[in-house]
Amino acid sequence: MRLSNSVVWNTNRMDSPGRVVRLGHSLNEAERQHVSNRRATVQQCLQKHNIPCSLDEVPNIAVLGSGGGERAMIGLLGSLSQLGEEGLLDCIMYLSGVSGSTWCMSSVYKEPDWSTKMETVKQNIIQRLVSGHVSYTEQYERLKKTYERDNFSVTDIWAALFVSSVVKEIDEHVLTEQRGQHTRDPYPIYTVNDKQCSHDTLYKDVWFEITPDECGYSLTGAFVDSTAWESQFENTAVTKKLPENDMMYLQGLCGSALADWKEIKKWIFEHLLHLLTQENMWINLQAPNKEEGYEVLCTLLELSVCFFRQKDASIYIKKINQLLKGEHDKKGHRIHFEEPVTEESLRKEILRVCDSFFDWFPDLLMEGTDVSVVRKHSSDAGFSEVIVKCLKKLWKWDWGTTYNFIYKMTAAEVHPSILKSETRQYEDAGLLLNSPYFSVLRKERNVDLIISLDFSAGDPFATVDTAVKICKDLQISFPSIVHLETGEEPDDFYVFKDNTAPTVIHIPLFNAVNCKGEVEKWKNRYHTFQSPYSEDMIRDLLEIAALNITNAKQKFLEEIKEIIQRKRREETHLINT
Repeated sequence: MRLSNSVVWNTNRMDSPGRVVRLGHSLNEAERQHVSNRRATVQQCLQKHNIPCSLDEVPNIAVLGSGGGERAMIGLLGSLSQLGEEGLLDCIMYLSGVSGSTWCMSSVYKEPDWSTKMETVKQNIIQRLVSGHVSYTEQYERLKKTYERDNFSVTDIWAALFVSSVVKEIDEHVLTEQRGQHTRDPYPIYTVNDKQCSHDTLYKDVWFEITPDECGYSLTGAFVDSTAWESQFENTAVTKKLPENDMMYLQGLCGSALADWKEIKKWIFEHLLHLLTQENMWINLQAPNKEEGYEVLCTLLELSVCFFRQKDASIYIKKINQLLKGEHDKKGHRIHFEEPVTEESLRKEILRVCDSFFDWFPDLLMEGTDVSVVRKHSSDAGFSEVIVKCLKKLWKWDWGTTYNFIYKMTAAEVHPSILKSETRQYEDAGLLLNSPYFSVLRKERNVDLIISLDFSAGDPFATVDTAVKICKDLQISFPSIVHLETGEEPDDFYVFKDNTAPTVIHIPLFNAVNCKGEVEKWKNRYHTFQSPYSEDMIRDLLEIAALNITNAKQKFLEEIKEIIQRKRREETHLINT
């Protein structure tokens, strides 16, 4: 079911009068104005390529960046740069990303009107990726700033520890700062999934988009002003005003599914253990029993790492039982880790330890009496508190928790399970579909041409094949897909089209043209979940991605011409009838 465009709930805007929560499918006024203004830019760009058209005939072209970790980040950067070199970047109306591609987007959109100075922007990003570094101390400081916020989750930990180590910075700007700064750029759309809707009966509601102006459910038609997305709501009223999450958090939220969950858990526990043991952050604490508390936390982390490495954990089971001998939890039950260890039994006991930790070690709560390494920037956070909070969230595996802006609303078209939930959990959109098709398949965006830049690992057609299936289920127009059998090296350019749906141009990153028979070799060099890329890897990948755009330029222009001609035929038909 679709909502009427006129159905709107007015509430108090955060700092100015206006609408906060909006139910309806029309574009918000800021996006509508951006698209209207950019239409002239697209028209002028096409004229430079000898493609004359009226403003009404200007096609809406969207570039989609798939997921793929740093491979996607670099691949999209190389593609955007070459679109600029070929004089095509000003043709693009929308830029939408999933997972690793959003890391590229967040980097380029830091610079106002970035598309007018693409080469400089690209070189600055390369320099940061090659020479930048985020230390353990900086990562800890980041955790210390965020661990007490409402809805602190594994997303915060992942962003601080992993994403910062890849993008080589901690970006604490907020998305809404970009309002009005990108009048000469494509309109950006970041995407995630509503985790609780990730099943067939709620497929329509799963697709969630984030822009500088609004955040919300792309197909359901429920949106909130981006300044208020993290605030607490009840029946459209803001009951607790909270600050925006920043770009570091957004990068962690969008790019959170780079590997099997067990691999990610293992990596985070290992990194948290390094944070605890290698930066000497414990040595200046003044608590009398700091050594015992330190040993307990270290052992819990070592036990967690050992378990997810699938190693024999008996030595750490014995050690933690010795450390906590005679201790009881808040309910008076004895703490004891049993063997053989299962994930559920370990989760249960570690959470019990975390819940009682400061009852046993009260001096470690808000510890430190002098200026020390861990307290030099703030007096409101204790080091052990941060570690315990992280342990609890990791073992609860709580991702992307955010207050629900449509909580307790009355809206028949929205599924009741969503309206009844005070919070929602968002996750990497690539878990369902590794390309952000549904952000640009909103009818109101009137997208005529989708350029799908696919940086995925594995099957290079999985994204389009999945999009076809979901569109069929949701009765959304999408062209039929015909391509090579899985196992053959893909070409560098595919066009899927019919008269009732947007044309889709699909470009696999590694293909038979730019890799010349070595597709598997290139794939094996660039894994999704691995250490940050070297300078040579970055420059080689930029070149491969750019080559795809160069090779496709004339085909792009041919498809654009055809779309304009189709628009003219449709207009003529309407006039004649």
